[in-house]
Amino acid sequence: MKRITLQIIALVALLTSCQHAEVPANYTRTDQSPAIYPDYCDVTVPVNIAPLTFEWDGACDEIVARFSVGERQVVCGGEAVQPTADEWRQLTAAAKGRQMSVEVFTRSGDEWRSYKPFAIKVSNDSIDPYISYRLISPSYVTYEELTLNQRCLENYTERVMVDNMLCGTETKGQCVNCHNFQQYNPRRMQFHARQNHGGTVINYDGHLRKINMRNDSILSAGVYPAWHPWLPLIVYSTNLTSQIFHTRHHNKIEVFDAGSDLIAYDIEKNEVTNIENDSTEFEVFPAWAPDGKTLYYCSAHFEFRDTIDHSSEVILRAKEVKYNLYKKSFNPETLTFGPRQLVFRADSLGKSATLPRISPDGRYLMFTLGNYGVFHIWHHEADLYLIDLQTGAVRPMDEINSPDTESYHSWSSNGRWVVFSSRRDDGDYTRPFIAHIDANGHGSKPFELPQAHPDYHRQLLKSYNIPELMRGPVEVSPQEFARVLKASDGEQVKYVGKLRKNED
Repeated sequence: MKRITLQIIALVALLTSCQHAEVPANYTRTDQSPAIYPDYCDVTVPVNIAPLTFEWDGACDEIVARFSVGERQVVCGGEAVQPTADEWRQLTAAAKGRQMSVEVFTRSGDEWRSYKPFAIKVSNDSIDPYISYRLISPSYVTYEELTLNQRCLENYTERVMVDNMLCGTETKGQCVNCHNFQQYNPRRMQFHARQNHGGTVINYDGHLRKINMRNDSILSAGVYPAWHPWLPLIVYSTNLTSQIFHTRHHNKIEVFDAGSDLIAYDIEKNEVTNIENDSTEFEVFPAWAPDGKTLYYCSAHFEFRDTIDHSSEVILRAKEVKYNLYKKSFNPETLTFGPRQLVFRADSLGKSATLPRISPDGRYLMFTLGNYGVFHIWHHEADLYLIDLQTGAVRPMDEINSPDTESYHSWSSNGRWVVFSSRRDDGDYTRPFIAHIDANGHGSKPFELPQAHPDYHRQLLKSYNIPELMRGPVEVSPQEFARVLKASDGEQVKYVGKLRKNED
Protein backbone atom coordinates (compact mmCIF):
# COMPACT_ATOMS: atom_id res chain seq x y z
CA MET A 1 0.00 0.00 0.00
CA LYS A 2 2.81 2.44 0.84
CA ARG A 3 4.49 1.85 -2.53
CA ILE A 4 1.18 2.54 -4.35
CA THR A 5 0.62 5.71 -2.31
CA LEU A 6 4.09 7.03 -3.17
CA GLN A 7 3.54 6.26 -6.85
CA ILE A 8 0.26 8.21 -6.76
CA ILE A 9 2.02 11.15 -5.09
CA ALA A 10 4.70 11.12 -7.80
CA LEU A 11 2.06 10.94 -10.57
CA VAL A 12 0.06 13.82 -9.12
CA ALA A 13 3.26 15.85 -8.84
CA LEU A 14 4.08 15.26 -12.51
CA LEU A 15 0.58 16.27 -13.60
CA THR A 16 0.46 19.37 -11.42
CA SER A 17 1.32 22.61 -13.19
CA CYS A 18 2.53 25.81 -11.58
CA GLN A 19 1.08 27.99 -14.34
CA HIS A 20 -1.75 29.40 -12.20
CA ALA A 21 0.48 30.51 -9.30
CA GLU A 22 1.04 34.24 -8.87
CA VAL A 23 3.36 36.34 -6.75
CA PRO A 24 1.17 38.10 -4.16
CA ALA A 25 0.60 41.83 -4.70
CA ASN A 26 0.81 42.62 -0.98
CA TYR A 27 3.08 40.96 1.54
CA THR A 28 5.21 41.60 4.58
CA ARG A 29 8.91 41.47 3.80
CA THR A 30 11.27 39.71 6.22
CA ASP A 31 15.05 39.25 6.28
CA GLN A 32 14.76 35.61 7.33
CA SER A 33 15.94 32.82 5.07
CA PRO A 34 13.06 30.59 3.99
CA ALA A 35 12.55 27.35 5.92
CA ILE A 36 12.09 24.93 3.03
CA TYR A 37 12.40 21.15 2.74
CA PRO A 38 14.52 19.85 1.18
CA ASP A 39 17.00 22.62 1.85
CA TYR A 40 18.04 23.85 -1.59
CA CYS A 41 19.13 27.31 -0.48
CA ASP A 42 22.46 28.30 -2.09
CA VAL A 43 23.30 24.89 -3.52
CA THR A 44 25.21 24.09 -6.72
CA VAL A 45 23.49 21.66 -9.10
CA PRO A 46 24.39 19.93 -12.38
CA VAL A 47 22.91 21.46 -15.50
CA ASN A 48 21.18 18.16 -16.26
CA ILE A 49 19.59 17.55 -12.84
CA ALA A 50 15.85 16.92 -12.45
CA PRO A 51 13.70 19.85 -11.23
CA LEU A 52 14.22 20.79 -7.59
CA THR A 53 10.90 20.68 -5.74
CA PHE A 54 10.37 21.89 -2.19
CA GLU A 55 7.73 22.67 0.43
CA TRP A 56 7.49 24.85 3.50
CA ASP A 57 9.10 23.11 6.47
CA GLY A 58 6.34 24.02 8.91
CA ALA A 59 2.76 25.24 8.82
CA CYS A 60 1.39 27.52 6.10
CA ASP A 61 -1.65 27.54 3.81
CA GLU A 62 0.21 28.21 0.58
CA ILE A 63 3.72 28.64 -0.77
CA VAL A 64 4.81 30.46 -3.92
CA ALA A 65 8.29 30.74 -5.40
CA ARG A 66 9.62 32.95 -8.18
CA PHE A 67 12.67 31.67 -10.07
CA SER A 68 14.54 34.36 -11.99
CA VAL A 69 17.43 34.25 -14.47
CA GLY A 70 17.87 37.65 -16.05
CA GLU A 71 14.53 38.54 -17.64
CA ARG A 72 13.27 34.94 -17.52
CA GLN A 73 10.92 34.12 -14.64
CA VAL A 74 8.97 31.06 -13.55
CA VAL A 75 6.41 31.24 -10.77
CA CYS A 76 5.29 28.06 -8.99
CA GLY A 77 3.13 27.49 -6.00
CA GLY A 78 0.34 25.78 -4.10
CA GLU A 79 0.94 23.15 -1.44
CA ALA A 80 4.47 22.75 -2.80
CA VAL A 81 6.83 24.32 -5.34
CA GLN A 82 7.11 21.98 -8.32
CA PRO A 83 8.51 23.43 -11.56
CA THR A 84 7.59 21.44 -14.64
CA ALA A 85 10.33 19.72 -16.62
CA ASP A 86 10.08 22.28 -19.43
CA GLU A 87 10.16 25.23 -17.04
CA TRP A 88 13.17 23.81 -15.22
CA ARG A 89 15.11 23.05 -18.40
CA GLN A 90 14.59 26.62 -19.57
CA LEU A 91 15.81 27.96 -16.23
CA THR A 92 18.91 25.75 -16.02
CA ALA A 93 19.82 26.41 -19.65
CA ALA A 94 19.65 30.16 -19.03
CA ALA A 95 21.55 29.89 -15.72
CA LYS A 96 24.27 27.49 -16.90
CA GLY A 97 27.62 28.67 -15.57
CA ARG A 98 25.93 31.22 -13.31
CA GLN A 99 22.90 31.14 -11.02
CA MET A 100 19.17 31.61 -10.69
CA SER A 101 17.56 33.65 -7.92
CA VAL A 102 14.68 32.21 -5.90
CA GLU A 103 12.18 34.26 -3.90
CA VAL A 104 9.78 32.47 -1.55
CA PHE A 105 6.39 33.69 -0.32
CA THR A 106 4.08 31.96 2.17
CA ARG A 107 0.48 32.58 3.13
CA SER A 108 -1.06 31.93 6.54
CA GLY A 109 -4.70 32.93 6.54
CA ASP A 110 -4.88 36.22 4.67
CA GLU A 111 -1.32 37.28 5.41
CA TRP A 112 1.52 36.84 2.91
CA ARG A 113 5.19 36.98 3.89
CA SER A 114 8.30 37.13 1.73
CA TYR A 115 11.75 35.85 2.68
CA LYS A 116 15.35 36.56 1.88
CA PRO A 117 16.06 35.43 -1.71
CA PHE A 118 18.53 32.60 -2.22
CA ALA A 119 20.53 31.39 -5.20
CA ILE A 120 20.80 28.07 -7.01
CA LYS A 121 24.06 27.91 -8.94
CA VAL A 122 23.92 25.85 -12.13
CA SER A 123 27.28 24.29 -12.88
CA ASN A 124 28.67 23.78 -16.36
CA ASP A 125 29.58 20.29 -15.14
CA SER A 126 26.97 17.64 -15.83
CA ILE A 127 26.51 14.51 -13.75
CA ASP A 128 26.17 10.90 -14.90
CA PRO A 129 22.53 10.42 -15.88
CA TYR A 130 21.77 7.43 -13.63
CA ILE A 131 22.24 6.43 -10.03
CA SER A 132 21.67 3.03 -8.41
CA TYR A 133 21.15 2.14 -4.77
CA ARG A 134 19.68 -0.44 -2.45
CA LEU A 135 16.40 0.45 -0.76
CA ILE A 136 16.12 -1.31 2.59
CA SER A 137 14.23 -0.92 5.83
CA PRO A 138 16.31 -0.44 8.98
CA SER A 139 17.89 -3.71 10.11
CA TYR A 140 15.83 -3.79 13.28
CA VAL A 141 12.63 -3.93 11.18
CA THR A 142 13.25 -6.38 8.33
CA TYR A 143 15.72 -6.99 5.56
CA GLU A 144 13.96 -9.27 3.05
CA GLU A 145 11.65 -6.70 1.46
CA LEU A 146 14.40 -4.85 -0.36
CA THR A 147 15.34 -3.93 -3.90
CA LEU A 148 18.25 -2.68 -5.93
CA ASN A 149 16.90 0.33 -7.81
CA GLN A 150 18.07 2.67 -10.53
CA ARG A 151 16.96 6.25 -10.93
CA CYS A 152 17.41 8.70 -13.79
CA LEU A 153 18.88 11.89 -12.35
CA GLU A 154 17.60 13.94 -15.27
CA ASN A 155 13.99 13.20 -14.33
CA TYR A 156 12.16 11.25 -11.61
CA THR A 157 12.01 7.87 -13.35
CA GLU A 158 12.89 5.04 -10.98
CA ARG A 159 12.94 1.33 -11.78
CA VAL A 160 13.70 -1.81 -9.80
CA MET A 161 16.81 -3.61 -11.06
CA VAL A 162 16.78 -6.55 -8.63
CA ASP A 163 13.78 -7.53 -6.49
CA ASN A 164 14.76 -9.65 -3.53
CA MET A 165 11.19 -10.87 -3.01
CA LEU A 166 11.18 -12.60 -6.40
CA CYS A 167 13.50 -15.23 -4.92
CA GLY A 168 12.31 -15.45 -1.33
CA THR A 169 9.71 -17.73 0.24
CA GLU A 170 7.87 -17.74 3.56
CA THR A 171 10.44 -20.10 5.06
CA LYS A 172 13.55 -19.30 3.04
CA GLY A 173 14.57 -15.68 2.84
CA GLN A 174 17.58 -14.01 1.31
CA CYS A 175 19.29 -10.66 0.86
CA VAL A 176 20.74 -8.95 -2.23
CA ASN A 177 23.50 -6.41 -1.79
CA CYS A 178 26.81 -4.85 -2.88
CA HIS A 179 25.98 -3.88 -6.47
CA ASN A 180 29.00 -2.52 -8.33
CA PHE A 181 29.97 -1.51 -11.86
CA GLN A 182 33.11 -1.42 -13.95
CA GLN A 183 33.82 2.22 -14.80
CA TYR A 184 30.16 3.32 -14.49
CA ASN A 185 29.19 0.81 -17.20
CA PRO A 186 25.65 -0.57 -16.64
CA ARG A 187 26.46 -3.57 -18.86
CA ARG A 188 29.21 -4.65 -16.48
CA MET A 189 27.56 -5.13 -13.12
CA GLN A 190 27.76 -7.50 -10.20
CA PHE A 191 25.76 -8.06 -7.01
CA HIS A 192 25.52 -10.71 -4.30
CA ALA A 193 22.68 -12.84 -2.98
CA ARG A 194 22.91 -14.35 0.50
CA GLN A 195 21.16 -17.36 2.03
CA ASN A 196 18.37 -18.99 -0.04
CA HIS A 197 19.75 -18.60 -3.57
CA GLY A 198 23.19 -17.44 -2.52
CA GLY A 199 25.83 -16.53 -5.05
CA THR A 200 27.35 -13.66 -7.00
CA VAL A 201 25.59 -12.56 -10.19
CA ILE A 202 27.77 -10.98 -12.87
CA ASN A 203 26.47 -9.25 -15.98
CA TYR A 204 29.39 -8.93 -18.39
CA ASP A 205 28.28 -7.28 -21.64
CA GLY A 206 24.93 -9.04 -21.55
CA HIS A 207 26.29 -12.44 -20.45
CA LEU A 208 24.63 -13.29 -17.13
CA ARG A 209 26.29 -15.78 -14.78
CA LYS A 210 25.82 -16.90 -11.21
CA ILE A 211 29.09 -17.68 -9.44
CA ASN A 212 29.56 -19.81 -6.33
CA MET A 213 32.68 -18.24 -4.90
CA ARG A 214 32.89 -20.33 -1.75
CA ASN A 215 36.08 -22.33 -1.52
CA ASP A 216 37.99 -24.04 1.30
CA SER A 217 41.08 -21.97 0.47
CA ILE A 218 39.40 -18.59 1.08
CA LEU A 219 37.66 -17.18 4.14
CA SER A 220 34.23 -16.72 2.57
CA ALA A 221 32.56 -15.86 -0.69
CA GLY A 222 33.30 -12.37 -2.02
CA VAL A 223 31.68 -9.48 -0.18
CA TYR A 224 32.77 -5.90 -0.90
CA PRO A 225 33.79 -5.59 -4.59
CA ALA A 226 36.11 -3.42 -6.66
CA TRP A 227 36.20 -3.87 -10.46
CA HIS A 228 39.52 -3.27 -12.13
CA PRO A 229 39.17 -0.26 -14.48
CA TRP A 230 39.55 -2.38 -17.63
CA LEU A 231 40.65 -5.95 -16.87
CA PRO A 232 38.07 -8.75 -16.34
CA LEU A 233 39.10 -8.78 -12.69
CA ILE A 234 37.27 -8.04 -9.46
CA VAL A 235 38.95 -7.75 -6.08
CA TYR A 236 36.75 -8.61 -3.11
CA SER A 237 37.08 -8.63 0.60
CA THR A 238 35.97 -11.87 2.24
CA ASN A 239 34.25 -11.23 5.54
CA LEU A 240 32.92 -13.11 8.56
CA THR A 241 30.27 -10.49 9.29
CA SER A 242 27.95 -10.37 12.29
CA GLN A 243 25.51 -7.88 13.77
CA ILE A 244 24.57 -6.97 17.33
CA PHE A 245 22.01 -4.59 18.82
CA HIS A 246 22.93 -2.05 21.46
CA THR A 247 20.63 -1.61 24.43
CA ARG A 248 21.82 1.83 25.52
CA HIS A 249 24.35 3.13 22.98
CA HIS A 250 23.09 5.85 20.62
CA ASN A 251 24.50 3.82 17.70
CA LYS A 252 21.64 1.33 17.61
CA ILE A 253 23.41 -1.44 15.71
CA GLU A 254 26.99 -2.63 15.38
CA VAL A 255 28.01 -4.56 12.27
CA PHE A 256 31.47 -6.07 12.59
CA ASP A 257 33.85 -8.64 11.14
CA ALA A 258 35.45 -11.50 13.04
CA GLY A 259 37.76 -12.03 10.08
CA SER A 260 38.34 -10.55 6.63
CA ASP A 261 40.81 -10.98 3.77
CA LEU A 262 41.32 -9.78 0.19
CA ILE A 263 40.86 -12.02 -2.86
CA ALA A 264 41.06 -11.49 -6.62
CA TYR A 265 38.56 -13.08 -9.03
CA ASP A 266 39.24 -13.58 -12.75
CA ILE A 267 35.87 -13.33 -14.51
CA GLU A 268 36.94 -15.04 -17.72
CA LYS A 269 38.79 -17.97 -16.11
CA ASN A 270 36.43 -18.25 -13.12
CA GLU A 271 39.50 -18.44 -10.86
CA VAL A 272 40.08 -16.92 -7.45
CA THR A 273 43.20 -16.37 -5.36
CA ASN A 274 44.14 -14.77 -2.05
CA ILE A 275 45.83 -11.37 -2.02
CA GLU A 276 45.96 -10.65 1.71
CA ASN A 277 45.04 -13.26 4.35
CA ASP A 278 46.97 -12.37 7.48
CA SER A 279 45.08 -13.82 10.47
CA THR A 280 46.01 -10.75 12.57
CA GLU A 281 44.64 -8.26 10.03
CA PHE A 282 41.05 -7.47 9.02
CA GLU A 283 41.30 -6.35 5.36
CA VAL A 284 38.21 -4.80 3.76
CA PHE A 285 36.81 -2.28 1.24
CA PRO A 286 39.15 -2.57 -1.77
CA ALA A 287 39.15 0.31 -4.28
CA TRP A 288 41.15 0.72 -7.49
CA ALA A 289 42.98 3.83 -8.61
CA PRO A 290 41.73 4.86 -12.07
CA ASP A 291 45.05 3.93 -13.73
CA GLY A 292 44.55 0.32 -12.61
CA LYS A 293 48.02 0.17 -11.07
CA THR A 294 47.21 0.71 -7.39
CA LEU A 295 44.74 -1.05 -5.11
CA TYR A 296 43.65 0.80 -1.97
CA TYR A 297 41.97 -0.89 0.97
CA CYS A 298 41.43 -0.76 4.75
CA SER A 299 42.99 -3.01 7.37
CA ALA A 300 42.73 -3.27 11.16
CA HIS A 301 45.30 -5.10 13.27
CA PHE A 302 43.58 -7.43 15.74
CA GLU A 303 45.07 -10.36 17.63
CA PHE A 304 42.63 -12.79 19.21
CA ARG A 305 43.32 -13.96 22.73
CA ASP A 306 41.58 -17.26 21.97
CA THR A 307 39.82 -17.34 25.31
CA ILE A 308 36.31 -17.13 23.88
CA ASP A 309 34.50 -17.42 20.57
CA HIS A 310 36.04 -15.01 18.04
CA SER A 311 32.79 -13.16 17.30
CA SER A 312 32.15 -12.70 21.01
CA GLU A 313 35.67 -11.41 21.49
CA VAL A 314 35.27 -8.82 18.75
CA ILE A 315 32.01 -7.68 20.35
CA LEU A 316 33.68 -7.24 23.73
CA ARG A 317 36.66 -5.45 22.19
CA ALA A 318 34.73 -3.62 19.44
CA LYS A 319 36.14 -0.19 20.25
CA GLU A 320 39.69 -1.51 19.82
CA VAL A 321 39.06 -2.32 16.13
CA LYS A 322 40.38 0.62 14.14
CA TYR A 323 41.10 0.49 10.42
CA ASN A 324 43.95 2.24 8.59
CA LEU A 325 44.24 2.94 4.85
CA TYR A 326 46.76 0.98 2.79
CA LYS A 327 47.66 0.48 -0.84
CA LYS A 328 49.35 -2.17 -2.98
CA SER A 329 50.95 -1.66 -6.37
CA PHE A 330 49.61 -3.80 -9.22
CA ASN A 331 51.16 -4.75 -12.54
CA PRO A 332 48.38 -5.18 -15.14
CA GLU A 333 50.77 -7.07 -17.44
CA THR A 334 51.85 -9.73 -14.97
CA LEU A 335 48.76 -9.56 -12.68
CA THR A 336 50.99 -9.32 -9.63
CA PHE A 337 50.60 -7.24 -6.49
CA GLY A 338 53.35 -5.56 -4.50
CA PRO A 339 53.69 -5.32 -0.70
CA ARG A 340 51.29 -3.17 1.24
CA GLN A 341 52.11 0.47 2.00
CA LEU A 342 50.54 2.68 4.64
CA VAL A 343 48.52 5.60 3.27
CA PHE A 344 46.78 7.00 6.36
CA ARG A 345 47.13 5.84 9.95
CA ALA A 346 43.77 6.53 11.53
CA ASP A 347 44.41 4.48 14.68
CA SER A 348 47.13 6.91 15.77
CA LEU A 349 44.30 9.47 16.06
CA GLY A 350 42.09 7.02 17.90
CA LYS A 351 39.91 6.71 14.79
CA SER A 352 38.95 4.17 12.13
CA ALA A 353 39.02 4.81 8.36
CA THR A 354 36.76 2.98 5.89
CA LEU A 355 35.32 3.15 2.37
CA PRO A 356 38.17 4.64 0.30
CA ARG A 357 37.15 5.92 -3.14
CA ILE A 358 39.58 7.57 -5.57
CA SER A 359 38.64 10.44 -7.86
CA PRO A 360 38.73 9.69 -11.62
CA ASP A 361 41.78 11.91 -12.09
CA GLY A 362 43.61 9.94 -9.39
CA ARG A 363 44.35 12.98 -7.24
CA TYR A 364 41.95 12.62 -4.31
CA LEU A 365 40.93 9.79 -2.02
CA MET A 366 37.68 10.25 -0.13
CA PHE A 367 36.97 8.05 2.88
CA THR A 368 34.77 7.81 5.96
CA LEU A 369 36.24 8.35 9.41
CA GLY A 370 34.56 7.12 12.59
CA ASN A 371 35.58 6.40 16.14
CA TYR A 372 36.01 2.66 15.63
CA GLY A 373 34.78 -0.32 13.62
CA VAL A 374 34.05 -1.06 9.99
CA PHE A 375 30.36 -0.29 9.36
CA HIS A 376 30.15 3.45 9.77
CA ILE A 377 26.71 3.80 8.25
CA TRP A 378 25.42 3.10 11.79
CA HIS A 379 27.82 5.54 13.47
CA HIS A 380 26.42 9.01 14.11
CA GLU A 381 29.93 10.48 14.41
CA ALA A 382 31.06 9.28 10.95
CA ASP A 383 32.24 12.01 8.55
CA LEU A 384 33.79 12.24 5.11
CA TYR A 385 37.50 13.05 4.81
CA LEU A 386 39.69 13.81 1.82
CA ILE A 387 43.33 12.96 1.11
CA ASP A 388 45.23 14.88 -1.57
CA LEU A 389 47.33 12.05 -2.98
CA GLN A 390 49.76 14.55 -4.51
CA THR A 391 50.59 16.34 -1.27
CA GLY A 392 49.46 13.82 1.34
CA ALA A 393 47.31 16.47 3.06
CA VAL A 394 44.29 15.07 4.93
CA ARG A 395 41.28 17.13 5.95
CA PRO A 396 37.67 16.72 7.08
CA MET A 397 35.18 17.77 4.42
CA ASP A 398 33.46 20.27 6.72
CA GLU A 399 31.67 21.85 3.78
CA ILE A 400 29.88 18.53 3.13
CA ASN A 401 29.62 16.91 6.56
CA SER A 402 26.70 17.27 8.95
CA PRO A 403 26.22 16.64 12.69
CA ASP A 404 24.99 13.14 11.77
CA THR A 405 26.18 10.17 9.69
CA GLU A 406 27.98 10.45 6.37
CA SER A 407 29.03 7.11 4.92
CA TYR A 408 28.84 5.45 1.48
CA HIS A 409 30.07 7.71 -1.32
CA SER A 410 31.07 7.56 -4.98
CA TRP A 411 32.51 9.96 -7.54
CA SER A 412 30.96 10.96 -10.85
CA SER A 413 32.83 9.83 -13.95
CA ASN A 414 34.06 13.39 -14.61
CA GLY A 415 35.20 13.78 -10.98
CA ARG A 416 33.18 16.96 -10.46
CA TRP A 417 30.41 15.45 -8.30
CA VAL A 418 30.17 13.08 -5.38
CA VAL A 419 27.04 11.32 -4.15
CA PHE A 420 26.95 10.06 -0.58
CA SER A 421 24.59 8.64 2.04
CA SER A 422 23.69 10.88 4.95
CA ARG A 423 21.37 10.75 7.95
CA ARG A 424 21.32 14.49 8.45
CA ASP A 425 17.55 14.76 8.07
CA ASP A 426 16.36 12.59 10.96
CA GLY A 427 19.27 10.47 12.21
CA ASP A 428 17.57 7.19 11.26
CA TYR A 429 17.32 6.91 7.47
CA THR A 430 20.13 7.31 4.96
CA ARG A 431 19.31 9.41 1.91
CA PRO A 432 21.45 10.37 -1.09
CA PHE A 433 23.03 13.82 -1.18
CA ILE A 434 25.03 15.29 -4.04
CA ALA A 435 27.81 17.88 -3.87
CA HIS A 436 29.95 19.57 -6.48
CA ILE A 437 33.72 19.10 -6.09
CA ASP A 438 35.96 21.73 -7.67
CA ALA A 439 39.45 21.24 -9.11
CA ASN A 440 41.01 21.94 -5.68
CA GLY A 441 38.93 19.28 -3.95
CA HIS A 442 36.51 21.65 -2.23
CA GLY A 443 32.83 20.72 -2.08
CA SER A 444 29.71 22.81 -2.40
CA LYS A 445 26.74 22.66 -0.06
CA PRO A 446 25.15 19.21 -0.63
CA PHE A 447 21.60 18.88 -1.90
CA GLU A 448 19.19 16.00 -1.44
CA LEU A 449 18.23 13.78 -4.37
CA PRO A 450 15.30 15.65 -6.01
CA GLN A 451 11.89 13.99 -6.08
CA ALA A 452 8.68 14.83 -7.92
CA HIS A 453 7.03 15.53 -4.58
CA PRO A 454 9.28 17.12 -1.95
CA ASP A 455 7.77 15.05 0.87
CA TYR A 456 8.63 11.75 -0.82
CA HIS A 457 11.60 10.88 1.41
CA ARG A 458 9.73 11.68 4.60
CA GLN A 459 7.06 9.15 3.64
CA LEU A 460 9.45 6.51 2.28
CA LEU A 461 10.60 4.70 5.42
CA LYS A 462 13.61 3.07 3.79
CA SER A 463 17.32 3.77 3.62
CA TYR A 464 19.39 4.27 0.49
CA ASN A 465 22.57 2.19 0.64
CA ILE A 466 25.61 2.23 -1.65
CA PRO A 467 24.74 5.01 -4.12
CA GLU A 468 26.61 4.32 -7.37
CA LEU A 469 26.57 6.61 -10.41
CA MET A 470 26.14 5.07 -13.88
CA ARG A 471 26.48 6.20 -17.49
CA GLY A 472 23.09 4.70 -18.38
CA PRO A 473 20.40 2.28 -17.22
CA VAL A 474 20.74 -1.44 -16.57
CA GLU A 475 18.62 -3.12 -19.23
CA VAL A 476 18.33 -6.56 -17.58
CA SER A 477 14.89 -7.07 -16.00
CA PRO A 478 14.33 -8.07 -12.36
CA GLN A 479 12.71 -11.27 -13.61
CA GLU A 480 15.80 -12.20 -15.62
CA PHE A 481 18.09 -11.58 -12.66
CA ALA A 482 15.76 -13.72 -10.51
CA ARG A 483 15.78 -16.51 -13.11
CA VAL A 484 19.59 -16.63 -13.05
CA LEU A 485 19.64 -16.65 -9.26
CA LYS A 486 17.14 -19.50 -8.96
CA ALA A 487 18.43 -21.61 -11.86
CA SER A 488 21.31 -23.35 -10.07
CA ASP A 489 23.84 -23.17 -7.26
CA GLY A 490 26.15 -21.29 -9.62
CA GLU A 491 29.44 -22.00 -11.31
CA GLN A 492 31.98 -23.22 -8.76
CA VAL A 493 35.16 -21.15 -8.72
CA LYS A 494 38.58 -22.76 -8.99
CA TYR A 495 41.23 -21.70 -6.47
CA VAL A 496 44.67 -20.92 -7.87
CA GLY A 497 47.90 -19.90 -6.17
CA LYS A 498 48.25 -16.78 -8.27
CA LEU A 499 46.57 -14.94 -11.12
CA ARG A 500 47.71 -15.84 -14.61
CA LYS A 501 47.50 -14.05 -17.95
CA ASN A 502 45.73 -15.46 -20.98
CA GLU A 503 48.02 -17.21 -23.40
CA ASP A 504 48.37 -15.48 -26.76
